[in-house]
Amino acid sequence: MLFKQLSFIGLLLCSLTFYAQDYFPKNDGVQSKNNNYTVFKNATIHTSPTETIKKGTLVVRDGKVVSVGKNVNAPANAIVIDLDGKSIYPSFIDIYSDFGIEKPKRPSGGGRTAQYEGSREGYYWNDHIRAEQEALGSFKYDSKKAKEYVAAGFAVVNTHLHDGIARGTGMLVALNTEGDDASRILDASSGNHFSFDKSVTSRQSYPGSIMGKTALLRQVYHDADWYGKGNVPTKDLTLEAVNKNKDMVQIFEGSGLYDALRIDKIGDEFGVNYLIVGGGDEYKRIDEVKALNRTFILPLKFPDAYDMENPYNASYVSLEDMRGWNQAPTNPKVLTDNNVNFALTTFSHKSPKDFKDHLMKAIKYGLSKEKALSALTTIPAQLIGQSDKVGSLKDGAWANFMITSGDIFDKDTDVYEHWVQGNKTVLKDMSIKNIDGKYNVTVAGKTYELTVENSMEKKPKATLKKGEDKVPSEFSYSDGWMNLTFADGDKQFTRLVSNVSDGLSGKAILPSGAEQSFAASRTGDAKEDKEDDDKDKEEKEITVMPMTYPNIAFGFKEKPKQEDMLFKNVTLWTNEAEGIIENTDVLVKDGKISAIGSNLKAGRATVIDGTGKHLTAGIIDEHSHIAAFSINEGGQNSSAEVRMADAVDPDDIDIYRNLAGGVTAIQLLHGSANPIGGQSAVMKLKWGSSIDDMVLEDKKFIKFALGENVKQSNWESYSRFPQTRMGVQQLFVDYFQRAKEYEDKKKSGQPYRVDEELETIVDILNQERAISCHSYVQSEINMLMKVAESFNFRVNTFTHILEGYKVADKMKEHGVGASTFSDWWAYKYEVNDAIPYNAAIMHKEGVTVAINSDDGEMSRRLNQEAAKSVKYGDVSEEDAWKFVTLNPAKLLHMDDKVGSVKVGKDADLVLWTDNPLSIKARAEKTIIEGTVYFDMERDAQMREEIEQEKNKLTTMMLAEKNKGLKVTEPKKKDKQHLHCDTLETIH
Repeated sequence: MLFKQLSFIGLLLCSLTFYAQDYFPKNDGVQSKNNNYTVFKNATIHTSPTETIKKGTLVVRDGKVVSVGKNVNAPANAIVIDLDGKSIYPSFIDIYSDFGIEKPKRPSGGGRTAQYEGSREGYYWNDHIRAEQEALGSFKYDSKKAKEYVAAGFAVVNTHLHDGIARGTGMLVALNTEGDDASRILDASSGNHFSFDKSVTSRQSYPGSIMGKTALLRQVYHDADWYGKGNVPTKDLTLEAVNKNKDMVQIFEGSGLYDALRIDKIGDEFGVNYLIVGGGDEYKRIDEVKALNRTFILPLKFPDAYDMENPYNASYVSLEDMRGWNQAPTNPKVLTDNNVNFALTTFSHKSPKDFKDHLMKAIKYGLSKEKALSALTTIPAQLIGQSDKVGSLKDGAWANFMITSGDIFDKDTDVYEHWVQGNKTVLKDMSIKNIDGKYNVTVAGKTYELTVENSMEKKPKATLKKGEDKVPSEFSYSDGWMNLTFADGDKQFTRLVSNVSDGLSGKAILPSGAEQSFAASRTGDAKEDKEDDDKDKEEKEITVMPMTYPNIAFGFKEKPKQEDMLFKNVTLWTNEAEGIIENTDVLVKDGKISAIGSNLKAGRATVIDGTGKHLTAGIIDEHSHIAAFSINEGGQNSSAEVRMADAVDPDDIDIYRNLAGGVTAIQLLHGSANPIGGQSAVMKLKWGSSIDDMVLEDKKFIKFALGENVKQSNWESYSRFPQTRMGVQQLFVDYFQRAKEYEDKKKSGQPYRVDEELETIVDILNQERAISCHSYVQSEINMLMKVAESFNFRVNTFTHILEGYKVADKMKEHGVGASTFSDWWAYKYEVNDAIPYNAAIMHKEGVTVAINSDDGEMSRRLNQEAAKSVKYGDVSEEDAWKFVTLNPAKLLHMDDKVGSVKVGKDADLVLWTDNPLSIKARAEKTIIEGTVYFDMERDAQMREEIEQEKNKLTTMMLAEKNKGLKVTEPKKKDKQHLHCDTLETIH
């Protein structure tokens, strides 16, 4: 710590020394400082993206703009540069980089067990919160990288240390290759940075998931507020930095669309106006992005086409990935069209020089040049609070500008010079002319056709013909001089040399050694007009595939709408006292079940013939892990503070597959990595809708777990408590007691530190949040019921509970429900006593029983899983059907709205082709609140359309390869199905 402080002080003193040298120079000999004016006249000056001066004048002195305008007089003794026919543009700004910052290194070594505690004293308890970091303390000017930025048009970058979730402050640096750090550093604390990436310098295990990282940030803000009020007796340098930096620009790096939505929620909760570093896929849900009302920092790293030549490899490429290649370049235009403000960044590119090609592609796909320029100049300057100094050419601003041959966004435009803080970097000699074209060259009475291409590049290309015959030749062009040597048939060489300032004519040295003049006249462009026309036509004929909701295979062309419908002559499984009613009608209006009976009138409702078909309530999966980016936050023995709603993946194809199996709602549960898991997300599977439209916010549940997983029997972990089943019990008691004491303090009126974890457990004690507990053996089932009773609440549901049949009477007495497997057993030691009669025995004892999946494949066949209880236990068909409809609805406290077909309830319905318990039954239509989200006929049509679209995109990708453009080798990607014990994250 002391070493770090001394290092920082040393850097600061060095910076002060630099400044001191400017104003208090040493008397060490004759010194002179260039105070001359430099005047650039007759240029087309783009002072800003919206203001252009024709034949304008720019005056620069001491690295700053003195004046700019149409009628500006050159000061006496000024250096005057005539830029007639040339343009001046303000330099670009990149406000998201790690320029000059050494990349942090992962520590070596480490044991076989995880690190659960923080490793730093005097800082926040979690190593991944590093708000005290300052870019200035680890900055070293990188001249090589600076030249790459300058060549790409950038004069200023905002840089910071890319390490940790809270990353500390950045700094704004001018890329003045001739200056020093004192003049280059425009702002030593230019913004406060965040990300969802852990620090590579720490092995601390928490947080290990996206919901854990989100929860940790929420707690940081609570803790900073508590600390700022003087309630912590010890010093915490991290929380001090959080509070000190809160009024700065706040920049949060995301990795894609759904990170942006999470960032927005954190910002809304704590009143933070984040600038969001996007992922380039915002176009996929532009309505939701627009509604955020946030500003983005936008990368332009577009995906390459896939190599589709090998049909076997091509089959690995999903329609989602193919569309990503096709649609991603439209992202900047889509954001512009929807008035979403953004700056552009080179972030995600290996080198700044790659940036221009992607920028040109974005322009080709519809991004306006004016918007491109503003996103690289005035917008980033405004976002970083430096509009008066950078981003435009106005009096008093830094002299950061480029001199070009024309429109800076035309592919053939040359950038001659780039001036940063008044210091010139020559990129191309602007005195040298572009001589691309076709010429008739006459020498010694003979006429030849000379074609010159790429004359402004390092390796220009030229061909010489006499008539139709190609003449062997050597060509060079540099420093304004052209040299051409050729042999016309007899290996006798003729040499031509020309200074091209006044045209392509000069001296010819003949094979005899005699000298004479030669003349050349330009006859046309180097490439045929037809080729240019074909290229222009090709560029105009860009085909962008239409979006769907969600934007993957089986997404809807238009979001499905609620409709009134009348089912005629169905066999209705009511799950109510009426039981199963044959040949009846069901009317759906405004998303609700409006009427049940015979000969109902349709009115304006769509009539659906249900003859020979069965209509039921939608299946509800009480224990699901589909539609999630991650399942477990196992970095601590309790993760009550994390929310599965922060990890929802609304584009998971398993949602559609579940709809095809008649599933309309799920409880997305945390995994079983720890005794106290995370908060559930109860969801309706509204395919193509937003996360907010899917998640039912009023349903409050949490995952608890018992047994092998939580005591880490198979993890080889020996450092995290608990390690035994006895320890699990003690952990519950400890947390419930802490929560009681926490609530007592809240009620007392005393100041208290908001603890997201204990707030959740208080909700459990008050029976405002219900427990769904992963369980197997009877001893632990009894244990948790006794612990709950000792704290005056009850457990809501035991899930898995494969020894439930042993304690069904006690479960009935406690009032707990059961959500179990139909016939899974013997997959680990504590499942050895599982039997297929479990559900039936608990049901007959009076326990509310549900059959769940815990598996993305089984979840779409829950109708068949329910049917097994008819065979194993002689449960009636109606009661077995309730195991996957009404009973899980009761366990999830939503049976007032779903789970049965009753007038007034939500129209969450499934029309089956056969008895729903039959292996022959298929879901013909799956409906949620009167909206059809799955339809067999539409599904068949979409399958054909998907193949047609893939064929079109394949053809387009093959064409990319034929043009010689970069392509990516396809790789097989198997879909990961998440389960209770899945520790990996797919975020």
